[in-house]
Amino acid sequence: MEFLISSVITLCLVMDPFGNIPLFISALKKVAPERRTIVLVRELSIALGIMIAFLFLGKWFLHAFGIQQFSMNIAGGIILFIISVKLVFGGDEETKTDPKEEEPFIVPLAIPLVAGPAALSIVMIMSAQQPNKFLTLAAVLIASAINFAVLMLSFPISNLLGKRGLTAIERLMGMMLVLMSVNMVMGGISEFMKGGL
Repeated sequence: MEFLISSVITLCLVMDPFGNIPLFISALKKVAPERRTIVLVRELSIALGIMIAFLFLGKWFLHAFGIQQFSMNIAGGIILFIISVKLVFGGDEETKTDPKEEEPFIVPLAIPLVAGPAALSIVMIMSAQQPNKFLTLAAVLIASAINFAVLMLSFPISNLLGKRGLTAIERLMGMMLVLMSVNMVMGGISEFMKGGL
């Protein structure tokens, strides 16, 4: 029970649902209001599926493709950096496109914001520590349910803040993401320097 509680808390902190609210609002702002919940459920379901896959197949996947842990960190950091630059400087070219094309798919919501390198790493670490995979699976499911409940509140928050409020939060979160992405890349480089290939 102690392992379950500590694992849920750790995963919730790593997935950072409260910190992701502005990012989800920003990513979904061009999506038709009636489809936002559908897209959110889809993206969070994909993220959950990826975490469960890493729970059971993570080590095999990394070994099979020769991927090191630091590579995951560096790749995730680069993706977050690109996203953060768009948030800071604004990437709102007004072009007429099919509304479906405005829907985020897998990147950046499912990966790396929810099922990012940190979350996937924690899942694999917990899997190695706990022989009972189903206990770890329960922790992943509970943490994902909490994450989903918090992110569902992003829509009323969006209505409350309005366009200017959201723009301000986008810029602020963009700056925070720059720091996070650099930290992730530097962490990967540090791991590389310690262990090497």
